[in-house]
Amino acid sequence: MMAFRRLHNARNVYQTLEIRTASNLFGNWRSYSNVAGEVHKVLSRSSCHNFYKGSGCHPFTHGDNKMLRTSAVAELSIFLNGSRSLSTQVKAPAQARQMGALKVSMLSPGIIYEPYGPREPISFLRRWFTRNGWKRTKDDIFLELKNAYAIAKLRKTGYSKQKFYTEAVNLYKEINTLMANGDKTSLRKMVTEQMYSALKSEIKLRESRWSNVYWELIEPVVKIRTLRARMIGVDRDDLSKVFIQLTLEFMSKQKFEAYDSKGAVVAGNKDKEILVRDIWVFEKSQFHPGAYWRLCGRIPIKPGV
Repeated sequence: MMAFRRLHNARNVYQTLEIRTASNLFGNWRSYSNVAGEVHKVLSRSSCHNFYKGSGCHPFTHGDNKMLRTSAVAELSIFLNGSRSLSTQVKAPAQARQMGALKVSMLSPGIIYEPYGPREPISFLRRWFTRNGWKRTKDDIFLELKNAYAIAKLRKTGYSKQKFYTEAVNLYKEINTLMANGDKTSLRKMVTEQMYSALKSEIKLRESRWSNVYWELIEPVVKIRTLRARMIGVDRDDLSKVFIQLTLEFMSKQKFEAYDSKGAVVAGNKDKEILVRDIWVFEKSQFHPGAYWRLCGRIPIKPGV
């Protein structure tokens, strides 16, 4: 009963926060911080796969996986754990730091912030009636708040999930097609610098084994969903200088066939559809004029996960 009562209290506090209007987000930081402390007390008491290779799995989901939608809750949550922030700060590259007073604009953080991984399933009794279960619930809430915080920032710039999914599928198709064709020049502008270096190595390895590759995406894709949303700050003095990273899961049917220098088939079968699961991370700057979504990483999928 005590565990249910604490859960009920925590939910009431979040519902109270949810009705705050976004217009007051920057009006009174102290009052938001006080309310955040109350939430924290309640919680404390209750305390890629390889190219063309896929495998099926059932990722962890929690309930309806509904995210807190209001900007007020998202903005507020940055105070929930003292110095714990919903975004991370990254240093500029060494070459940029050596340039002294010159103003340097970072094109990409060069990292995947908090790479996605499936959460270990936890039983109802363990979640609500053990100390470790309360800690896990608290951690899960923070993960969802980070998602909500990043999405709230995106929506201020006109983000639409459906439009983004359409763009993401087009990027997924075009990048795979360019890799199959070995077109490194066109590929360069669709991925970040670090990702480009990795993909070049993959193309070089593939070309050493196969002369040509046929690849086709069967549309529409079987499923696409957002697994994680994160924000990365690059300037402590300017909170508007951030990058957003969205981790997407693609489930799609594809056709693949590889040929040697004589045109003989050495791998795959283009008459057979295969189900492929990919987890890709897309990144977009929120402060560069004309910025667009680019692939910044892929999450390896463990067999049987």
